[in-house]
Amino acid sequence: MLRDADVFVGVSAPGILQPGWIADMAADAIVFALANPDPEVDPAAAAKYAAVVASGRSDYPNQINNVLAFPGVFRGLLDARAEDVTTEMLLRAASALANVVSDEELNASFIIPSVFHPDVAKRVAAAISGKEI
Repeated sequence: MLRDADVFVGVSAPGILQPGWIADMAADAIVFALANPDPEVDPAAAAKYAAVVASGRSDYPNQINNVLAFPGVFRGLLDARAEDVTTEMLLRAASALANVVSDEELNASFIIPSVFHPDVAKRVAAAISGKEI
């Protein structure tokens, strides 16, 4: 199933993706191995074949962690007095999160801000509430 695929997104179990299989993916493949605490493939091994690798691990670049969205999502929902979470809100939050990384900073090892970046929560909250900054 990976042959010529552009992206692998794993949220399943550790060690199910062999690094060599990534070589069969499309050129400049992207691998998000997000099983925690042990990802589907070792991020360092995946980086030998993929253009961009992300995992849930804080000891590798591009840590994908739900703390990037929270508490900003909840703050934004409270600020908006929202009764529902909509797809539009979540897409705005994702865009705001992505835009914390400037074009100058963006590279294969820095596609998402650190969970400690001071702008993350406030930008996500503003996007959720519809009051983007």
